[in-house]
Amino acid sequence: MDFDRAPFIVIWELTRACALACVHCRAEAISHRDPRELTTAEGLNLIEAVSSFGRPAPLLVFTGGDPLRRSDVYDLVAAGTARGLRVALTPSGTAAARREKIFRLKTSGLARLAVSLDASTAAIHDAFRGVRGSYDWTMRILDYAREAELPIQINTTVTRYNRVDLPALAELLRGMGIVLWSIFFLVPTGRGRAEDGVSAKEYEEILNDLYDLSRNVPFGIKTTEAPHYRRVVLERQRGIRWDGRRRAESREPRVASTQRVPEPTLPRTATRNGGAEGGPRREIGFQTDAIGRAPKGVNDGNGFVFVDHLGNIAPSGFLPITAGNVRTDDLVEVYRHHPIFRELRDAEKLHGKCGRCEYRTLCGGSRSRAYAMTGDYLGEEPCCLYEPEAVACGVAT
Repeated sequence: MDFDRAPFIVIWELTRACALACVHCRAEAISHRDPRELTTAEGLNLIEAVSSFGRPAPLLVFTGGDPLRRSDVYDLVAAGTARGLRVALTPSGTAAARREKIFRLKTSGLARLAVSLDASTAAIHDAFRGVRGSYDWTMRILDYAREAELPIQINTTVTRYNRVDLPALAELLRGMGIVLWSIFFLVPTGRGRAEDGVSAKEYEEILNDLYDLSRNVPFGIKTTEAPHYRRVVLERQRGIRWDGRRRAESREPRVASTQRVPEPTLPRTATRNGGAEGGPRREIGFQTDAIGRAPKGVNDGNGFVFVDHLGNIAPSGFLPITAGNVRTDDLVEVYRHHPIFRELRDAEKLHGKCGRCEYRTLCGGSRSRAYAMTGDYLGEEPCCLYEPEAVACGVAT
């Protein structure tokens, strides 16, 4: 798939209305719907625009806020499906996600339901989500989805508050029949704060733990806003675990910064969306997932485009730099030709150690985090422990 021509994934924020008060919310969700949201007709035009990227068609994800706050959500799912798009949706873990709504999403053609679960216990999850009872409602939603035979994705945001609970959560997920665990690494935007994130050393530890886990769980694993997972996968396959130094048993030479690093050979049935996915895929009580896989790593503006509730086009919801608006601009033209998107797809334009790194085309660092923490969306990844060959050797660029 040529990411200069089309994204792998398009995210549409249907609304910012939500009953939760998540401490890390990118959207800074509000309790009521905004009258300026895209209308149903405008939404149908957006779906048409997404389909005009051609084949293979992008994955279209409806998010929020809580997309179930819009009564036209079923018509929008059906319209996307009719246009040949794979449509996924991320409901909030509230009482609004009733059984009949989940079943109606399935009959409308929904390909996957993505549900947020941030901990193995109600105490930690509910503190995260700002509403007592959210954990229990999330579990009910998962039950409804399994009953409706909807493939399930679990989204987990990693912060210092739940970092130690990740192994327990992974064990809980083993028996849930999910197809994918998507681990989000905090970007300090919206309500998210830099001090709530984990350190670069903890990033490295968690990413290595995820690689180990991916080899023996019945679901895929991918990262969001942690593209350095792809570097971890490749290095682990070479016998390297980077903690500021090479493991003694590794005899693999480092790749020169001028060389193009090959794609890692991921575990069987692994995918490459947004970092890396791995693990042998086994069916556990429901149909095989119908969502396709990205042929290479996805990053902000590079295989990824975001449309907010007002129609603004950005490289990511975590990188809120407006490049146009679907009410007045052609989504395809903005993605393909806007200078911001073109820069984000050119690894040679990266600054700092990301620009000197031998893994810059494979990883590229989180552009959203670089922007949030340095003000430069081409700046170096602030939460990466790795020292590139050019930096380690003292090569000036």
